[in-house]
Amino acid sequence: MELAVYNINGEDTGRKVTLNDEVFAIEANEHAVYLDVKQYLANQRQGTHKAKERSEVAGSTRKLHKQKGGGGSRIGDINSPVLSGGGRVFGPRPRDYRFKLNKKVKALARKSALTCKAADEQIFVVEELNFEAPKTKEFVKFAKNCKLAEKKMLVILPSQNNNVLLSARNLPNVRIMTASDINTYALLNNNVIVMTEKSVEIINNI
Repeated sequence: MELAVYNINGEDTGRKVTLNDEVFAIEANEHAVYLDVKQYLANQRQGTHKAKERSEVAGSTRKLHKQKGGGGSRIGDINSPVLSGGGRVFGPRPRDYRFKLNKKVKALARKSALTCKAADEQIFVVEELNFEAPKTKEFVKFAKNCKLAEKKMLVILPSQNNNVLLSARNLPNVRIMTASDINTYALLNNNVIVMTEKSVEIINNI
């Protein structure tokens, strides 16, 4: 598959870049994508949730009334889960939600995500993306020139670029990543993927 290469002003340079069919045109595996996204979201969870159980809530342990003879139901102390203000039965406890996923499955998921984006024509290639200084208005100007201003975008750079990162940091619909750090969730959670030519070269060989 070939895509046109644009400059930072949104003009077609007349050149084309070739996408590796082994990365951008495979048979997408939906289950691998599901597992990778599930693992990514699970890894974001802190797992610090905690509810107090019967033995942990503040309250007297005195038995409220006699076991028999009162005409009412049997009941223990005021910390009982059936009473307002009592403990919670089987409440959440701190836990780690992370789980293992094989590297080959993760690689297949990334390639499947890239294949879907390529098939939906949601990949935009620029020859280079760099600014002389970190200015948000410069990035906004670039997005408008390329007719991407209204879209949620993932920008993939070949290496860390602080000027681009700081220019886009305040924009809620823009995420900046390097080609070596891409993941399935980030690839799918956008309307368009913006890559530089060098980024395409790196991703072609993942």
